[in-house]
Amino acid sequence: MARRRKVDVITLGCSKNLVDSERLLKMLHDVGMQVRHDPSPEDEDSSPADIVIINTCGFIGDAKEESVNTILRYARKRTEGTLSRLYVMGCLSQRYQKELPAEIPEVDKWYGKTDWSGIVRDLTREFPATASYDRLITTPRHHAYLKISEGCNRFCAFCAIPLITGRHHSRPAGEIIDEVKMLVDRGVKEFNVIAQDLSSYGTDIKGNGGLASLVASISEVPGVEWIRLHYAYPAQFPMDVLSVMAERQNVCKYIDIALQHASDKMLSAMRRNITRDRTERLLSDIRSTVPDIHIRTTMMTGFPGETDKDFKELMEFVGQQKFERLGAFAYSEEEDTFAAKNYSDSVPEHLKRERLDLLMALQEEISMNHQTEKVGRILKVMVDREEEDYFIGRTQWDSPEVDPEVLIRKSAGLTPGHFAEVKITEALPFELIGEKSDRND
Repeated sequence: MARRRKVDVITLGCSKNLVDSERLLKMLHDVGMQVRHDPSPEDEDSSPADIVIINTCGFIGDAKEESVNTILRYARKRTEGTLSRLYVMGCLSQRYQKELPAEIPEVDKWYGKTDWSGIVRDLTREFPATASYDRLITTPRHHAYLKISEGCNRFCAFCAIPLITGRHHSRPAGEIIDEVKMLVDRGVKEFNVIAQDLSSYGTDIKGNGGLASLVASISEVPGVEWIRLHYAYPAQFPMDVLSVMAERQNVCKYIDIALQHASDKMLSAMRRNITRDRTERLLSDIRSTVPDIHIRTTMMTGFPGETDKDFKELMEFVGQQKFERLGAFAYSEEEDTFAAKNYSDSVPEHLKRERLDLLMALQEEISMNHQTEKVGRILKVMVDREEEDYFIGRTQWDSPEVDPEVLIRKSAGLTPGHFAEVKITEALPFELIGEKSDRND
């Protein structure tokens, strides 16, 4: 019998990239390949792959640097002869498909962001009869990411995503529900719904329904226990999804909505199509419609033209809104974006970082206050894994990888992949500590 060729798929960047890798893994598996995802260095050394496929990120400078460094590391292995093939796909490859082949000739072939079938055909001369949404889950089997659309029509001044992914296009609701049912059958209980722009879901498909209709339909699938929404856009936010969130027990009281800034001058320069006043009214409506909701947002420091006054306004806004979850990053100029073509990158790098540090220090105080309010409460927690001293879990307000975790003191009756009632006994800025509750309900 011929030896099955071993393929390692390396994923860089966001959860949307991870879903793409999972689909590629399924296709490769279905045509007879032996596949691994993100193997450890020890596994790579003890059982090297014949072929490596790198799924790259090209969003901001740091991510691009990580992608290039990863490609170069495997390019050395290709030169040394320990790899028979090295392929690169994803956002970086999509964006620089003309420049990269000349700079890194060790790569055998470069592919676009979603050319999974092209990779499979080139490797095997076959094309699998896999459903377009089928994939091999690489996350713990009880939770998965659910990508409902691709692309973006917003064209914010700083963002290269539309240049990489193209225009926004939604997946049909029926196909998404079929995927949810398939994943539930495989043990998935928690669905983290993702897209570049959740707010636009369904607007491009006549009769498909929007985000609220889709979330309601997902919530009705037996076995779906948590649904969490990521990456909404504040302008044209689909307000009807809030009533679904408020009414459905399995829709987490959580929304990830990137705001980027609070100064009207900055919001206009960023081409965000919203003002501070409209943002504040939106946030007020969200909180009044869904009590106890946790809002996650993202802010940017150092955008071209940001003055001390603009940054002060951002700090005041964050201090007033007291977001439960907030991440931030310093502006990084991306070629071919509106900002790169029209603005001078005028804020010194050290000042961008100083402002970023000040903003995150403020958020740490806010986060600590929110965490402290949970002490004494009994919360429903998904147990993710077991470590030496604790079980590690998350509440409905905690998305995997990016949000706080709950450290649960060792106790009988806790099992990863299942829910537990946990009494919170201690709070840290980005962690909660608790113990299994004796409450039976």
